[in-house]
Amino acid sequence: MNSLTDLNSDAVLRFGPYAFHLSQRLILEGDRPLRMGGRALDILQVLVERAGQVVSKDELIARVWPTSVVEEINLRVHIAALRRALGDGQNGQRYIVNIPQRGYSFIAPVLRALEGTLVFSDSVHPPLHNLPARLTPVTGRDSIVGSVVRQLPVRRFMTLVGPAGVGKTTVALRVGELLLQHYRDGVWLIDLTRIDDPAQVVDHLTHTLAFDTGLSSRHALLVLDNCEHLLERCRTLVEDLLATAPRLSILVTSREPLQALDETVLRLPPLTVPPASALYSVAEAMGYSAVQLFVSRARARQQGFTLREQDLKAVRDICRRLDGLPLAIELAAAQIDALALVGLQAQLDNCFQLLTQGRRTAVPRHQTLKAALDWSYERLSPLEQRVLQHLAVFKMAFTLDAAIGVISCAVLPPMHLLAMVEQLARKSLLAVEEVNGTPRYRFLNTTRTYALEKLENSGHLHALELSHAHYNSRARWISGAQLPVELIE
Repeated sequence: MNSLTDLNSDAVLRFGPYAFHLSQRLILEGDRPLRMGGRALDILQVLVERAGQVVSKDELIARVWPTSVVEEINLRVHIAALRRALGDGQNGQRYIVNIPQRGYSFIAPVLRALEGTLVFSDSVHPPLHNLPARLTPVTGRDSIVGSVVRQLPVRRFMTLVGPAGVGKTTVALRVGELLLQHYRDGVWLIDLTRIDDPAQVVDHLTHTLAFDTGLSSRHALLVLDNCEHLLERCRTLVEDLLATAPRLSILVTSREPLQALDETVLRLPPLTVPPASALYSVAEAMGYSAVQLFVSRARARQQGFTLREQDLKAVRDICRRLDGLPLAIELAAAQIDALALVGLQAQLDNCFQLLTQGRRTAVPRHQTLKAALDWSYERLSPLEQRVLQHLAVFKMAFTLDAAIGVISCAVLPPMHLLAMVEQLARKSLLAVEEVNGTPRYRFLNTTRTYALEKLENSGHLHALELSHAHYNSRARWISGAQLPVELIE
């Protein structure tokens, strides 16, 4: 019996057309069992035992997740799932209401009776899925997770896009967890890193799913993870599935959009890094998600780790130089017991050597930062690889004119170079921002370090540095400015 309630374990709680059999953790509408997950049942049980009273959000979280640290979004999503399952608001019937600034209240009349005949149903099963167990909480992603959870059942097809290590898979899996109770036929992760041949995509999908019939009538969510190396095949597959399976939803992760019909693209940003002005208060610095993640992982690695005011500058510098990338921050925090904060900060210039102690339980591309970038780089064309290397000569944001002036040559005429830069931005290897209507491109620090190492190994670094210096000098002379060309173009 669940320990949440003081009610008699043989009780049946009746409200509206429903009977809640506590001993079996089962809700029936007539003879039909409602599909509802364990957490949703826990929440309902707490609310029903306090029917007519307001139960605070903090109390609900404490009772339903007594040994875990969870986000408030968990509660909101499960409350929404409960309301959907109970038909709350339909035919004039209300069950659970939100009391602003206070909590939730179960407002329907509840009758309690003793259990009669035990009810067993072969049709009651745990949620169907193949999602991996999550060992750590998700940090700093409440807003985007909540947005996807709300939109996906309606839009049906969404793509999470972002650079290596930004946490696309983590967000997608969290969305899948929170939507388990919404999809009758489950949530299914299709890991496409396991295959390189587009011809194998459909077979891999079929093999992963636990369905003995087709998808046409299924109410399910498919998470197509890491589609960037199979874009064309994934595009046609998604369009075919959405056309033939009207109750199917698809969530894609990729380093670039599929550019498929009806695709909703959400670009996943890095975690937030505090500005210098936030370095005078531990509480203020802890309001930024990059710091939250670093501290959380450092505490898991080093018992008794505490963030002190004198540590704030070093932690901010670490998070900033790692671009707020969750994978990089996690790998850095894992070194805290060996290097301490000062040593960790000092080693960041060798970040790819430093961030090699990966998570053994992770897939290979997530075990180290270098592996995550290798996955992207190895799937570029030779010309794209060359352009990425050459652009690493820019330390700051640059314009297309600056790129042409510094690295254009006979092999890379301006039109080809422009196309390559735009492709690299689409693949999340360059970030794009607009200043006064002019697009500027810039590297993440980690990506530039990676590309610069490749450029140095190619033997072309010195020539590119000379070209960059010459272009800067010429631009300064023309403009009369004393700023690098990246800032004045």
